[in-house]
Amino acid sequence: MNKIEHIGIAVKNLTNSIDIYQRLLNTDCYKTELVASEYVNTAFLKPGENKVELLEATSPDSPIAKFLEKKGEGIHHIAFLVDDILEEMERLKNEGFTLLNDAPKKGADNKMVCFVHPKDANGVLIELCQEIKWV
Repeated sequence: MNKIEHIGIAVKNLTNSIDIYQRLLNTDCYKTELVASEYVNTAFLKPGENKVELLEATSPDSPIAKFLEKKGEGIHHIAFLVDDILEEMERLKNEGFTLLNDAPKKGADNKMVCFVHPKDANGVLIELCQEIKWV
């Protein structure tokens, strides 16, 4: 794992939260994106080298909606940038970690992603992400 790529924060209202975090971090939201497969709207801010991703559920069946119902607004996950997501998934499986995905899937911000079950990481949902390279 190369570095923290972003910290994901679950929010109830994306528009209000963008305003809060733009003022808090003194930077503009540079991108919003719907990830239909995950029933989530996202917004990205970049205060320095790392990014903050705000996540708003678009359906009651969304993992974000379930998170908000159980825990309320707050940190949802920490994402780490990897060079080879398949290799990293294999390494983690061999180390005994439970992956929530059998294969990487398309996530927000031009990334392929996979998640590590929080029970294996002291309650923290870990996301692996690899930049999608277009040829």
